[in-house]
Amino acid sequence: MPLKSIVPASDVQPLILACLAGDRNAQRKLYEAYSSLVFGLIRRYINDEAEAEDVLSAVFVRIFKRLDQYRFEGSFNGWVRSLTVRIVLDQFRKKKPFTEAIKETNDTIIDTDQVDGQSLLSYKELIGFIRHLPDTQRAVFNMFAIEGYTHREISTLLEISEINSRWYLNNARKRLKQMIMVCNR
Repeated sequence: MPLKSIVPASDVQPLILACLAGDRNAQRKLYEAYSSLVFGLIRRYINDEAEAEDVLSAVFVRIFKRLDQYRFEGSFNGWVRSLTVRIVLDQFRKKKPFTEAIKETNDTIIDTDQVDGQSLLSYKELIGFIRHLPDTQRAVFNMFAIEGYTHREISTLLEISEINSRWYLNNARKRLKQMIMVCNR
């Protein structure tokens, strides 16, 4: 789901230029306009709210440090989203090396052919289920299914093979199907 800014597209460039000039009010406005959206993106990857708030701070520190690198080509929302995902993945790598994550077991997965086609999930319910996935599966699922990254891009960003990326996605889907089936009983 793409980030939608509270700031109209026509107002983004003057706001960024004011931030670059050191205008504290503009920096506050930029933070207020994007913080809830960035936090929502972070929470799709990180379950712990306190950790997510720390990452939110790290994202905005990086945004303000690198704001001069935004060239007003393409969407500012896309630039913020990309920067946010990279920072979340950096935090994830610090927390748990992916070589250890490969050893995750999948004892609770039940292989199902399909989920009841009549059940409809709200976005909030789906995000709740995604939050229960193991860290690596959650990261790969978010990147592939929600953010639109390819397995090649995921493998580069997470420093795993494309095959492992596909494996994590497949297992994430299986777990999600199981959670949905249990919820519908």
